[in-house]
Amino acid sequence: MSNNPESGPLRIVFAGTPEFAAESLKALLQQGEHDVIAVYTQPDRPAGRGRELKASPVKELALERRIPVYQPLSLKDADASNELRALRPDLMIVAAYGLLLPKDVLEIPRLGCINVHASLLPRWRGAAPIQRAILAGDRETGITIMQMDVGLDTGAMRYMERCPISPNDTGASLHDRLALLGGESLVAALELLMDGELPSAPQNDADATYARKLTKDEARLDWTQPADLLARAIRAYNPVPVAFTTLADQVVRVWQARALAETSTAPAGMIIAADRDGLRVAAGNGSVLLMETLQLPGGKPLSVLQLLNARRDQLAPGQVFGI
Repeated sequence: MSNNPESGPLRIVFAGTPEFAAESLKALLQQGEHDVIAVYTQPDRPAGRGRELKASPVKELALERRIPVYQPLSLKDADASNELRALRPDLMIVAAYGLLLPKDVLEIPRLGCINVHASLLPRWRGAAPIQRAILAGDRETGITIMQMDVGLDTGAMRYMERCPISPNDTGASLHDRLALLGGESLVAALELLMDGELPSAPQNDADATYARKLTKDEARLDWTQPADLLARAIRAYNPVPVAFTTLADQVVRVWQARALAETSTAPAGMIIAADRDGLRVAAGNGSVLLMETLQLPGGKPLSVLQLLNARRDQLAPGQVFGI
């Protein structure tokens, strides 16, 4: 990509699907300095109890702003790439799109394709960087504006903003902050690009870590792990896929918990106390986890205090999770 200053508004194609991407599109439209000539997003998906087709947040925003929307199943076929080429974009901006951009598509825009990625690359390349950062106990994360290439989040870094991870952050709270920061970073990067001052630095592959896609199975709590690791998992998997355990053959989803600075000799998974503060549960290495918000089968997430009023026997000390 040239470092020469750009003159006039850019013809931009935006590609993204979930709410994270919608925040970047919203920031781009609010800046108002460029022409968003088209939006690419994933095909509508069945959602809700009725399984009716639902548009993505990016599509909803594009339709509201009367921007043409394209929803190909893939960008690998010639018809899809020719359709994009006919738009004559100067730049393609990608944020959590969900489709692979092959080499010929990456080369269509005059200025290439840039990606709004929710980590400090090369750490946490891949599908779930927000949750993996919490699971790993990282103290900070951020947004990287990356020049896309054919690799998985391997392109040159163009712009970066850092974001602290607080001890109470969940997947939801960190996602929301990074979504806003992604939009702000995108606008700032475009301003530097227009001035010919947007730098480019290669990633150090030796420092790369992979943020693999989240699965429901991995959200099952392993009570032999220390309480601090369990607490991080519960925060990371809130609100998707939600950490869970079992109690008397019933699945119990765990929405909120924290590690306590106390120890126990009880077997891992055993409830050692139940009161208005929550359930104290023995975990690995003699640690203790305080479970504060749970969801029993057929119910909604409730505080342990609310659950004890109706299910005290079921949540009594001596009961063991995970068996």
